[in-house]
Amino acid sequence: MPLPLSSFALSPDFLITALIVVASPGTGVLYTLAAGLSRGPRASIIAAFGCTLGIVPHLVAALTGAAALLHASAVAFEVLKIAGVGYLLFMAWATLRAGGTLTIERDPAPRPARAVIVSGILLNLLNPKLSIFFLAFLPQFVDAAEPAPLARMTALGLVFMALTFAVFVVYGVFAGAVRHLLVERPPVLKAMRIGFAAAFVALGAKLALAER
Repeated sequence: MPLPLSSFALSPDFLITALIVVASPGTGVLYTLAAGLSRGPRASIIAAFGCTLGIVPHLVAALTGAAALLHASAVAFEVLKIAGVGYLLFMAWATLRAGGTLTIERDPAPRPARAVIVSGILLNLLNPKLSIFFLAFLPQFVDAAEPAPLARMTALGLVFMALTFAVFVVYGVFAGAVRHLLVERPPVLKAMRIGFAAAFVALGAKLALAER
C-alpha cells in the first residue's frame, strides 16, 4: 500500500527550526567562509559539500540507534569529544599559520578538492553534539502515528542536509566575492585570521565542556 503524501509533508516549524540551526555560526560555517575567503567561490562550494557529507554518519546513526548508544556511553562520547576538540584546535592553528587555511592571495595555488571535502567531513563527523542533536531533534517532528517513521526521519534529515548545503554556499560565495577586496589590506586579513582562529578555539572550548 503506497504511503500518503502527507507522510512526507514538511511543517513550517521544522523548516524554520532547521534553518535557524543551520544558519547559526558554527564550525561548518567558519570552514566554508574560510574556504571562500582563501580560495574563492568554487572552494567554498566544495567546502560546503564536504560539511554536508559530514552530516550523513550522524543521520545514519540516528536511524540505526547508534546515536542512542553514543548518548548512553560515557566513554564513546568522551573519545569522540576529545577528537573533535583536537581537530578544532588544529583548524585554529592552520588558520593562523602562513599559507594555512585562511591565506588570501591574488592567484592562490589550487587546493585538491578531496582535501577540502575531507576536512569538511571531519569537522562535522568529529562533533558528538551533532549526533545528539539528530537523536533529540528529528524525532520531535515524527508523529507517533506515522506509518513509516524511518522514511519520515530520513526525509527530514535529507531536507536538513539540503538546507545546510544551500546556506553554506550562500555564506561561502559571498566570502569568495569579497576576497579580492582583502588582498590589498593585510591588517584586515590578519585580524580576520585571528578572529577565525579564536572562533575555532572557542568552539573547541565549548565542546570540551559539553555534557551528554
